[in-house]
Amino acid sequence: MPTPERLVEDGMRHWGRLADRPAVVDPLEVYGGLARRLKRVRLKEWVGFTLSHPDWYSSLIIQDARYLASSEIYAYDRAAGVLHQHAANAAGGSPVLPAELLGNACRFERDGYRVTYSFSRTSARHRIEIDIAGTAKAPAIRGELELDAEAATAPLSVSSRLPGGSMYTHKAAFPAFGVLRVGDTEVVFEPHRDLATLDEHRSLLPYRTDWVWGTFATSTDAGPVVGANFAARPELAGEPEESCLWTPGRCEPLGDIAFEPTSADPSAAWHIASRDGRLDVVFEPEGRKQVKHNLGLFAVDYFQLFGRYRGVIRGAEGDVEVKDVHGVCESMKARL
Repeated sequence: MPTPERLVEDGMRHWGRLADRPAVVDPLEVYGGLARRLKRVRLKEWVGFTLSHPDWYSSLIIQDARYLASSEIYAYDRAAGVLHQHAANAAGGSPVLPAELLGNACRFERDGYRVTYSFSRTSARHRIEIDIAGTAKAPAIRGELELDAEAATAPLSVSSRLPGGSMYTHKAAFPAFGVLRVGDTEVVFEPHRDLATLDEHRSLLPYRTDWVWGTFATSTDAGPVVGANFAARPELAGEPEESCLWTPGRCEPLGDIAFEPTSADPSAAWHIASRDGRLDVVFEPEGRKQVKHNLGLFAVDYFQLFGRYRGVIRGAEGDVEVKDVHGVCESMKARL
């Protein structure tokens, strides 16, 4: 579909796969009065990035679940096999997550913890800034990365009805350059090699929600970034999924994804494939980050695996071999 100026126009929401992110994404605009206030409690928003580097794996997120807001970051030293993590909480509604990204910034700030994403309207450069003080459990993580929007993948932009809710997501992979500092170690990002993959959600999720999701992307010798984004969750028949292949200059729809761990071992490999065979990869975990809470009405059982993908993606213009490409795979089961 062409890209509308707003996700909701004249009280009607646009549904389907969109050519790009609407300038303004606010799912609540379809509601008014009491319904809007009630739906606001159900709205879950987050903006995060997965950072790809040959020696370090990292991911960071700002999220607002309305009853609680939080931010997390991890950096995994592959050579040492050591995972460094930081997290901070805040009152729901307190992070800055503007409905209009371009020309604005997403921000989470607490004492000793600051994460900011700036999205430029006037240039092809976006920015990630991290300033997190060290603790007894993890070293300081600081850095500034610039993202090249001109060389990014074609965007994934999906507005979809869910059983008992709705979803909007926007994703793309950007060449990244700059420096991430983990303690005394400088991790230099080079744009011909390293990437930052954006994951934005503005979703009215059902109370009981679950999904399995994965993504990877890599620069090719020819220059363009290729990769895939794929998910399995309860869906309504005929609604678009948030799965795609990123091929040069294209975001190709993908669906019917199966995630199959090879054993019950938490470190076991996963075989992930689409029914039509256009995605056929094996994910080899190198590490695991887990969050598990049970607060009665609210509960979260979540883990993210980070590691390497190998296999093949079969795009409209031909096959692309995937070999030792950094990516993530996660599972969420929650009452939110």
